[in-house]
Amino acid sequence: MSKPVVHIANLSLKYQHKPVFQGLNWTINRYEHWLICGTSGSGKTSLAKAIAGLPHSYGNIEIAFNPDSDLPATVHYVANWFQFKDLEGQSNFYYQQRYNKQSAETTATVKAELESFGKKHALQLNEVESILAALGFSELKDSTLIQLSSGEHKKLQLVKALWLKPQLLILDLPYNGLDTLSRKNLNTLLEEVSNAGTQLILISNETELPSCINRNAEIKEGKLVEVSADERSWNEIEVSDKAVPTFLTEAAPTPSYSEIIRMIDVNISYGEKHVLKNINWEVKTGEKWVLQGHNGSGKSTLLSLICGDHPQAYANNFHLFGNKRGSGESIWEIKERIGLISPELHWYFDPSATVWQSIVSGFYDSSGLFCDPGYSKKAQTDELISYFGLDEYKNTLMNELPLGKQRLALLARTIVKNPELLILDEPCQGLDQQQTKHFNRLVDELCKNGTTLIYVGHFESQLPNCIEHRILLENGAVKSVGTTIERFESVENFEYN
Repeated sequence: MSKPVVHIANLSLKYQHKPVFQGLNWTINRYEHWLICGTSGSGKTSLAKAIAGLPHSYGNIEIAFNPDSDLPATVHYVANWFQFKDLEGQSNFYYQQRYNKQSAETTATVKAELESFGKKHALQLNEVESILAALGFSELKDSTLIQLSSGEHKKLQLVKALWLKPQLLILDLPYNGLDTLSRKNLNTLLEEVSNAGTQLILISNETELPSCINRNAEIKEGKLVEVSADERSWNEIEVSDKAVPTFLTEAAPTPSYSEIIRMIDVNISYGEKHVLKNINWEVKTGEKWVLQGHNGSGKSTLLSLICGDHPQAYANNFHLFGNKRGSGESIWEIKERIGLISPELHWYFDPSATVWQSIVSGFYDSSGLFCDPGYSKKAQTDELISYFGLDEYKNTLMNELPLGKQRLALLARTIVKNPELLILDEPCQGLDQQQTKHFNRLVDELCKNGTTLIYVGHFESQLPNCIEHRILLENGAVKSVGTTIERFESVENFEYN
């Protein structure tokens, strides 16, 4: 009888003095491919890191590789969040830097990153081409790492892992940030590597999974419990009935302009690469839009224009809040009217502030708190902390929170000032389904008061009910604009997928 591939006995792990696991036991046998699910903060990532042997992981964990396999005898862990470095080894980037031409010149290209990875692991470059094509990544080989969106960075890490084909592959939230077609193709690629001998552990709460997954487990109260596919806990979810803070439901002031956004033949290029092509889009005050498109279609760049982060806004015919860009307004005057969350903002956000400081900083559009906010702002921040269930984390540093809790804190920061325009770019990425429903309920309540909304989301089940309009991008151009989302097929079946 062959030895178990992974054997964990009495694993106990604390994080920030709080127990994560208490006597956790788990055995993974040959040919088993596991899905690990559970609520945000239950310890899924901690378990993945412990198996991968990353720093600060402790416990009795034995890994038995197959000596007869041609695959690398290693555990390869793909984190949900990847921090790249520039050519000088630095990783302290800021959000707007990805649109800066000079910054692009100091970071490696995707091609160089792949060449370096291939050389390190003695891989053949020609073998990665089919993986790049399947994940829609072939055209990005000449892009620099700083220019990639969060979804594109996730794809790059998946490309490297699938190219490597380790004996044990652990993927933490692998579907986050991926459009529907990329998810389907990823599942096909995972089935191929499993057939080649790679064993899989997926950390995910998704339901569309590769067919090779034959074991399911949840982490509950520090224990790993095996369940059937039908017993996964997300099938029965109760939405919190907490009252939305009253300061967020008060009537918003009526602006003097009828348009929030008007773009006329907007183009964005980097050299010969055209990212946005002749964009025409009008968003009237109070409208609720969903912005969609495949990974790399130009969504993030379009939003960067609206938020004042992209320098090429001044070279285009673009009106915002009733004024043409470049008519004397400052970036900070624009930002004070907008509440924004995006995977990229989360990525570059300063994690050294506490949860409370991070949320109250939303009043000032800063990454930290540099002044006394006063009684009213403090009280409103405390209300939001309670609404999102973050009371026990109030004085915890952001980088000490599980990813889902970090996301909730940044969502609270986004809405704390009750802005005229909400831009929510995949806001529920990393949240469990209960948290997603809770947040989208809040969005629906906020938008009853005339708040204008732009919401980026791939899946109908994860959209708020208030959405009225849809704009679809494809390869940097507007493919379609609709007046109501009901006119289209299910979001999972849009043509771009």
